[in-house]
Amino acid sequence: MTARQFWKRRLTEYIRERGGRVTPARLQIAEVFFSMGSHPGIETLSAEVKRRFPGIGEATVYRTMRLLCDAGLAGERQFGEGFSRFEPICGSAGDSHHDHLICVHCGAIVEFEDPGIERLQDRVAESHGFEITSHRLEIFGICGNCRGR
Repeated sequence: MTARQFWKRRLTEYIRERGGRVTPARLQIAEVFFSMGSHPGIETLSAEVKRRFPGIGEATVYRTMRLLCDAGLAGERQFGEGFSRFEPICGSAGDSHHDHLICVHCGAIVEFEDPGIERLQDRVAESHGFEITSHRLEIFGICGNCRGR
């Protein structure tokens, strides 16, 4: 199943399970969001939706993003910028865990996976008798592009 098929099916099921309507606008907003391949803020996402689908209003974008978060298809993240960004958390039947490097100058976000960090976190939790249910690691710094300027 492709990522598009997965999120479309999951979103459709989620909406119908709650007695809602699967509208073209909701699907178009989701299509734009998942096609962006980044961590857009609501303003950036709204501008792109407006560019592609001029008849869709900002309130519909906000409501649809809340719906995607509630359905477990998107996550709202705070990276210390004073606004929320949204991250796709689907791509197949389930995405692998990843962490983030965030540039404090330009706002670039780099996703990474490191099994060593994951093992270390597990060891630390175990040594304290702690059962991890979820976690996130965000490392703030200056990216190579900004350091080179």
